Amino acid sequence: MSVSVLEKVKKAALAMQRYSWEQGVVAQAFLESGDTETALLLAVEGANRQLADGRCAHIGNPGAVTDPCCIGEALIFACEETGAPFLQEAREKLLKWAILDAPRTENGIVYHVTYAPEIWVDSFYMLPPFLARAGYYDEAMKQISGYWHLLLDEKKQLLSHRYHHGTNSFPRKDAWGVGNGWALAGMTRVLRTLPESKTEEKKFLQQKITVLLDAALPLQMENGMFHDVLDDESTFSEVNFGQMLAYTIYSGIKDGWLNEKYLPCADKARAAAISQVDRFGLVRNVCGMPDFDRPFVAPEGQAFFILMETAYTALRQ
Repeated sequence: MSVSVLEKVKKAALAMQRYSWEQGVVAQAFLESGDTETALLLAVEGANRQLADGRCAHIGNPGAVTDPCCIGEALIFACEETGAPFLQEAREKLLKWAILDAPRTENGIVYHVTYAPEIWVDSFYMLPPFLARAGYYDEAMKQISGYWHLLLDEKKQLLSHRYHHGTNSFPRKDAWGVGNGWALAGMTRVLRTLPESKTEEKKFLQQKITVLLDAALPLQMENGMFHDVLDDESTFSEVNFGQMLAYTIYSGIKDGWLNEKYLPCADKARAAAISQVDRFGLVRNVCGMPDFDRPFVAPEGQAFFILMETAYTALRQ
């Protein structure tokens, strides 16, 4: 793939309107790709749009609980890079929200939204990586363990999308592809961040990631894509779960904790994603905004293309 394609994807990402989690994942993509100046600017804007309760990058209805934490690692980086007091204040307010004030179960597992006692698979990516990067390793692992316990479909060995804590039911039990991708990528980031002394925690994350990979990879289509609901062939096919999966596989092999047998599937998913980049740099046929119920485009699709390519390049170097 030419460098110009990646640069087009980056420019298109910056041109898109973004909600809190979208601002966060785009910032993370630029941070990991080495474009730290752009990541810093995205973090500054996340701090500029902070609510009084600490939630960052706010636009629209303030119903999100964990999504505003997605900017967290970039925000910490911006604090370290600049020492700016307003960024440090934003970081501390966001941490207070995440650790103390966000609504949660009686066991301390943070809900995904304010308007219902629901756990969503998306939160694997939104909250624990921020907690781990801030040094709250045990809290990060607590959230991951809680999400896993509540969302795992034992029969499928995949994660369901949404669990309602109040009724002990699933508003959406589907094994949503991008949702499982959020979990894979989020656990990968936490695994990378944990200190060497956290050996048992690292093993736990490696095992969970492998469980999801082993369940999902047999569902990959010949063209490298996956269905929106991984095990439901009646749902549309898309490439963002493949990007998330490839990012996880490339990262795991590079860091030495994942078997290279997964590499062909990652390469196949990567090729499918590259084939979908249009002349504007938009990654087409990802699970698309605004309602993620059709193949279209999305900031997270742009971000994971960047993250996938960054991990691929690191592995090949």
